[in-house]
Amino acid sequence: MIRVVVVRDEGYFGVPVRAFLETEPDMHYVDTLPISGDLAPRAAQLWPAVVVIDTEYMVSQVLPIADELHTAIPSCSMLLLCDPSKRGMLPPRRWNGGLNFLVKGSPPTVLADAVRRLARGERVVSPMLQAASLNTDRGLSTRELEVLGLAAEGDSVKEIAGRLYLSGGTVRNYLSAIISKTGARNRLDAIRIARKEGWLR
Repeated sequence: MIRVVVVRDEGYFGVPVRAFLETEPDMHYVDTLPISGDLAPRAAQLWPAVVVIDTEYMVSQVLPIADELHTAIPSCSMLLLCDPSKRGMLPPRRWNGGLNFLVKGSPPTVLADAVRRLARGERVVSPMLQAASLNTDRGLSTRELEVLGLAAEGDSVKEIAGRLYLSGGTVRNYLSAIISKTGARNRLDAIRIARKEGWLR
């Protein structure tokens, strides 16, 4: 049986993924957890083989969450359901992490197949999302989007460094690069520009 945990933000009320997973005979829906500061340790206690992230958060906001889940559960695969019609919901062009991507609202058979492939150790990236991502030039790297996303949430340089396992100097270098690439006056202006461009929510 494939143990599956669903992760959702509390303000999102789309069609529950669990309704699809519970009909599959080879899958065991374990629980739905809200996105919160203690998500990773709570998920680790449930020993999932696959975590399905069903949220309205932008990809840049999910990346740090995925990093924390991967650190807490290294053997677990993660699947993010994305809506390509919304800004900030496309896979990063240079993303090499453990996060996989499927179109939100995919047929139940497609979702179930993706979960099975992940449980076998395969990677899953929807061709539609991959093509849309290649046709979009954000100008910022995945790591820069992660750093900027945390800065937008109000995290200090020290807090960002701790969450991403970087040194404070490296975080400051990323922030300087972001300001330069976006043509911003400062960090707050860079966040404003990124939100306007749809890179951050």
